Amino acid sequence: MKIETDRLLITEFTPDMAESVHKNSLDADNRRFVPDEVFETVDEAAETIAYLTGVYTHGGGPLVYPVLRKDGTCIGYVQAIPMDDGRWEIGYHIGGAYTKHGYAAEAVRAFLPVILPQLGISEIAGICLAENIASVKVMERCGFTKLYEGPGLYQGQTRQICKFVFKA
Repeated sequence: MKIETDRLLITEFTPDMAESVHKNSLDADNRRFVPDEVFETVDEAAETIAYLTGVYTHGGGPLVYPVLRKDGTCIGYVQAIPMDDGRWEIGYHIGGAYTKHGYAAEAVRAFLPVILPQLGISEIAGICLAENIASVKVMERCGFTKLYEGPGLYQGQTRQICKFVFKA
C-alpha cells in the first residue's frame, strides 16, 4: 500500500520502524485508551511488526499501516480490524509528540477510499471510549455518523463508548 497526502505517506511496515512504533506507543493517551497497543520495548514492537507484515501477504489479522510524515518520520498508524461479526472497524493512533496537527483525520480520510474497495465493503465501524474526545472528533471530521453513545464492551470491560459508522 502507498497512499500520499500533502503531508503524509501511508505505506507498509518495515523492520526499521520498530523504535518509532515503540516510542509512539508509550504516550499517556495510548496507555489510557488502547493499552493493548503499548509496546514497552523495541523488541515487542519488532515482533508485532513482523506479525503485521505477515498479515499483508497471508491475511488473518488486522491490516495496519504506518503513517509517516513526508520527511520519513513514523508518527503513528491507521488500520482496518476484522470484527467477530464479519464487519470491519477503523483504528488509528498518532504518537503524542505529533498530535494536534490534524494528522489522524488526514490519514483516515486518505485511507478510507483505498481500504474499503480493497476489502470489498461499503461501510466501516468506528468504536472509541466516549471520553476519548480526540478520537470522537477525528471520526466526526471524517464523515462518520454516530450511532450510539452509552455503556458497551470495550477491550473486555463495560465502559462508556461511542459507536460510529462510515458509509461510502
